[in-house]
Amino acid sequence: MPKSQRTITHADILSNAQFAPIRKERRAALKPSKALRRIDLGRDCTFYFESYATMLFQIQEMLYIEKGGDEQLEDELRAYNPLVPNGNELVATMMFEIDDPVRRMDLLLQLGGIENHIYLQIATKMESEKIYAVPEDDAERTSADGKTSSVHFFHFPMTDAQKMVFQARDTQIILGSDHPAYAHMTVLNAQTMAELAQDFS
Repeated sequence: MPKSQRTITHADILSNAQFAPIRKERRAALKPSKALRRIDLGRDCTFYFESYATMLFQIQEMLYIEKGGDEQLEDELRAYNPLVPNGNELVATMMFEIDDPVRRMDLLLQLGGIENHIYLQIATKMESEKIYAVPEDDAERTSADGKTSSVHFFHFPMTDAQKMVFQARDTQIILGSDHPAYAHMTVLNAQTMAELAQDFS
């Protein structure tokens, strides 16, 4: 599939009968890319940077498992197409993955508004710039009692100049949160930076 593909259409979707025999092969082919696109932030938070390929596979999986036909397909396209990077952004799913339900609830109650504290920092020898995430506007992610959702969807919009700096050899990219109750940073490695740069047009 072309790297420039920005929208998933009906023509891209295989029937369940077509998808079933190649399902494992498709999953295996996507695994190296998904590994580079997974970034841990602190102890409990994981980012999954999305692409046309990850969203296409997600839709195929949902259709294969739930078998909802054309009506479900329309719903899946509406849900997942906004998470395909448009060429001038990176898009990520952020998840708080905590097995212990008590500890999970305790943390989520402390993290109200965290959707306004997530950023990518692009740093060179000469300057540093933070790009704050723009939450997907499909739903409110912080409830009235201050509890945040365990899943968030973010866009990191970038200018042409920022995209160029992102791809420069001496650039350091940091994914971070400056929320008072969850202040963490992680430096992206060169392989992940090269993988994510493919999302730019």
